[in-house]
Amino acid sequence: MSNLIDIQTQIEKLQKQAAEIKMREFDKTVKEILAKMQAFGITLKDLQHAMAKPRKLRDKPKVASTKKAGVKVAAKYRGPNGETWSGRGLMPRWLTVLVERGGKKEDFAVKV
Repeated sequence: MSNLIDIQTQIEKLQKQAAEIKMREFDKTVKEILAKMQAFGITLKDLQHAMAKPRKLRDKPKVASTKKAGVKVAAKYRGPNGETWSGRGLMPRWLTVLVERGGKKEDFAVKV
């Protein structure tokens, strides 16, 4: 059975091995990154911007659309505390709770 000293010795040995591997692969990895940056036209400024806003990397590329993005639409549902929902996208939490309590979505429809 291993004791604490044996485990700590193994950890030290593995950390040294990891450091050696990192040193060996560092130059190769940098060259691969530079090649990809050149292929995609990525600049250091792009990387700095991406690091400041990491979510931007996950966003889908913007594609021209015939729909007008960000256009506000009238509320179709209104909650008891004045909350509103256009009926687009996921049902808001306030309406989900009311429906789970036995209400119907139609009960909160805005009357025109």
